[in-house]
Amino acid sequence: MKKIFFILSFSLVSNLYAQNLLQQGRNSQEIVPQGWEKIEAQGDLNQDGKTDLVILTKPNFKENMKTRDDGFVYNFNQPILAIYFGQDDGRFKLFKQYKDLIMADDEYMNIETDIKINRKGSLIIDINPFMSAGSYTNQRSQYTYRYQNKDFYLIGKDASMLHRATGEEETVSENYLTWKKVVINDNAFENGKRKEKWHKLNKKPLEKLGKQGLY
Repeated sequence: MKKIFFILSFSLVSNLYAQNLLQQGRNSQEIVPQGWEKIEAQGDLNQDGKTDLVILTKPNFKENMKTRDDGFVYNFNQPILAIYFGQDDGRFKLFKQYKDLIMADDEYMNIETDIKINRKGSLIIDINPFMSAGSYTNQRSQYTYRYQNKDFYLIGKDASMLHRATGEEETVSENYLTWKKVVINDNAFENGKRKEKWHKLNKKPLEKLGKQGLY
């Protein structure tokens, strides 16, 4: 009986280990468990002359998946963002992973998320929620993080909203390096409606990546 319990326990632990991101690897295919959805971005985040790797992946744990009557499979697992720094031997080593950063999908909302690293080495996370049940507005948020003081800090945020029925658009851009905000109102259906207004922001400590969820 003890032997059977040991075998089952070892099997569960082994399976759990196999379903985690590797601490290091040569590429995302090696790091991410087979079958997980993933996208990636590469660039020099910490400005050390080596290519770094950012992975956004979604596990395929069965307890968080649901099959619809027509055969479509929902994946309600929460996405994981993982940042790897390039090493001298050409491999990538895990810096941090964030498991509660981006909201999981549900039957009524799909969170389309993209990642990229710009020429300055800043990490950009683009989030576009899509309401499957229908909505009059389309909203999108973009967060820009820079590596400094041994961590990633939010240096800018852009949020946009489009009303499909009226064409009204609003974009709010906040820069946490200059501490300025610009609000732009426009209309997708009419010309000459653009209005731009600038504001000063109150200075405060920069927010670390992972301090709060991104929506």
